Amino acid sequence: MYKFIKRLFDILFSLLAIIVFAPLLVPITIILKLTGEGEIFYFQERIGYKNKPFSIWKFATMLKNSSKMEGGLITLKKDPRLTPIGGFLRSSKINELPQLFNILFGQMSIIGPRPLMKVSFDVYPTEVQKVVYNVRPGLSGIGSLVFRDEETLVTKVKESGGDTWAYYSNVIYPYKGELEVWYQEKQSFKVDFVILFLTAWTVLFPQNSLVFTAFKDLPKKRF
Repeated sequence: MYKFIKRLFDILFSLLAIIVFAPLLVPITIILKLTGEGEIFYFQERIGYKNKPFSIWKFATMLKNSSKMEGGLITLKKDPRLTPIGGFLRSSKINELPQLFNILFGQMSIIGPRPLMKVSFDVYPTEVQKVVYNVRPGLSGIGSLVFRDEETLVTKVKESGGDTWAYYSNVIYPYKGELEVWYQEKQSFKVDFVILFLTAWTVLFPQNSLVFTAFKDLPKKRF
């Protein structure tokens, strides 16, 4: 029953959100077309439900060949590869809104573990890889809330002379894996609603995070 109602909610919510955000999506589409390299959407292969790959939708925020430039797959604050409005779209999370179509098409859910690129998914411990996508990946989730300022954390590592990929491999992804396993053990309408509320709250108040207050039994913070 939970899975059926959640999927029904995903369909209704994504349809409503697409309609509500249309006045925002249209001008952003026009601005992206007229600035940067004229790219509007960015499609990237991610690991999804039952570990099957799918193409995730995002607004384009980086130069087309950014992954082949200095910095590779890791994006920092004020990254020189960002398009003119790319920084704003990323910090506000507006760049993620096209994923409402992924949700509508059944590839994602409103709440769930964020879908990763394969190179990042492979960093998860084997036991996490086996279970993390037994549910549909989400537009937001417990990992997204805890790592709301992920780019800031990675930028600090870079500025201090550290190895950013080692930080991802040894700190971020192992802890994210624990968080997503926690979510699957605790998932319910109540947990999903609280995560949804906290997601909206952190968009409005980026410096405030209530996630550890709302969920007192989360795995211990490691950063």
